Amino acid sequence: MSFKDIKGQERSLAQLNGYLQNDRSASSYLFIGPEGVGKHLAAMTLAKAVNCLEENSDSCDRCFSCSKIEKKAHPDVHTIDAAALKSAGAENDTVVHDSDAIKIEEIRRLQKEINLKPYEARKKVFIINDAHQMTAESSNALLKTLEEPPANSLIILVTAKPNLLFKTVISRCKMVKFYPLERNKLREIMKGEYACDEEFAHFLAYFCEGRIGRAIKLKDTDILGTKNRVIDEIVLHHRADPEHGLGLAKQDLRNYLNIMATWFRDIYLLKTGSSFSELINADRKDELTRSARAYSWSALDEILKFIADSLLYLEQNINPKLLLSNLKYTFEN
Repeated sequence: MSFKDIKGQERSLAQLNGYLQNDRSASSYLFIGPEGVGKHLAAMTLAKAVNCLEENSDSCDRCFSCSKIEKKAHPDVHTIDAAALKSAGAENDTVVHDSDAIKIEEIRRLQKEINLKPYEARKKVFIINDAHQMTAESSNALLKTLEEPPANSLIILVTAKPNLLFKTVISRCKMVKFYPLERNKLREIMKGEYACDEEFAHFLAYFCEGRIGRAIKLKDTDILGTKNRVIDEIVLHHRADPEHGLGLAKQDLRNYLNIMATWFRDIYLLKTGSSFSELINADRKDELTRSARAYSWSALDEILKFIADSLLYLEQNINPKLLLSNLKYTFEN
């Protein structure tokens, strides 16, 4: 994949192309933007572009270098990913991090590797996904490398939460911002390029808030079935028990809460007179219309606050059964 194949990020990619064409590519970049808008894809494409054997401002996707990077088999292109490190540790029965933090050991490995000459590339590239997951020690260690990077190296930090990064780290990187697509544009992409029907494409575009990467991940899942099951079980029938098909995994609960938030967001919009075309759950507009008459503004405010608080508690490892019990109580009252 080349820059021209990344959807909806023309302004950001034009900025990158400008650096490449004028031979002003920085030694470190910071890619920021919501999850699923193409930041990591752009980072991998930049790694290909700076090492492309055709020596243009984009990746050719044909040469030996581009092909190896695309297959994640290039000896000079490295990715640090906290979630992947945790998963690999579990699979190999090694010591697993107690959180998704990027520990100082990973940055020390980067520092050792970055000071070696490239095996075959013009530039060694190091991509740090979810860079906000670096510990304080990791950030301080990386700062030393960012201040005096080897000439034949490139570091790309990727994050959806730049406010959690050290300001000193941010100041030493060239920042590139990435944005969600307009929802109608994403809907047309999902219809035209991924063969989604109108109803499903609409749901994906609105539920994913213009984040094409998330929409692509969800298109082959039963997200509509999950969405309707959560609305039926928790919101409408007040059953929030695992026995009714609701799991207790942290990611499942996060998804349930986000789905519930879309339902009450839709009710809010209907009460303000918005059209059905703006609803996320447009396939259930009749039930939403009835619910809009049943909920007061104060009740909606209380429920949405509870959902937001629950998402925060979930990150703090609240007992899942207690969370589901509280959800059930909230919707019954």
